[in-house]
Amino acid sequence: MEKFTTLTATAAPLPLANVDTDKIIPARFLKTIRRTGLGVHLFDTLRYDASGAERPEFVLNRKEFRKAQILIAFENFGCGSSREHAPWALLDFGIRCIIAPDFADIFHNNCFKNGILPVRLPRPVCEALMADAQMGGNARLTVDLSRQVVVRPNGEEIPFEIDPFRRHLLLEGLDDIGQTLQHAAAIDAYEVRLRAERSWMPAIAAG
Repeated sequence: MEKFTTLTATAAPLPLANVDTDKIIPARFLKTIRRTGLGVHLFDTLRYDASGAERPEFVLNRKEFRKAQILIAFENFGCGSSREHAPWALLDFGIRCIIAPDFADIFHNNCFKNGILPVRLPRPVCEALMADAQMGGNARLTVDLSRQVVVRPNGEEIPFEIDPFRRHLLLEGLDDIGQTLQHAAAIDAYEVRLRAERSWMPAIAAG
């Protein structure tokens, strides 16, 4: 998993509340267990019309936001079903940070497991950041995880809270597998000791 330290990028404003996971990635695209290739279907019903043509008014179809890495939304982002494909689609599109007043719990947890930083900030702050974002590609935000601040284009720093352990995992780029591999030497030593103590185990396995 890619480390998240400091991100300076274009932010896309999505002034919607209760954006559920089916809106993020519709169920018909959940036939894969691959984490790549889902970005093209991100917000499919919002991005495309019935013929598959882009809706020019949707924020991620606008030239200045096509490469946005930060998304700003309103309350209860990621509600609905617990599909992990939702953060997969966001990450595959290029989104590394989502700023909203609050998130659905399972989606919030899945973001951390996939290298996306969810930042909780009050709605008035989100509205101010959206206004910044509307100024176009030159109005870039900085999200500094090590200092736990969002820096507006005018230089104002907005602090945010995050669980210390989750902060550590993102800074180190550790998902569940990465955490396990940190203990690889101890696991190997345990398996060697177990085989010595229970020499009959390989015979049972082989039989």
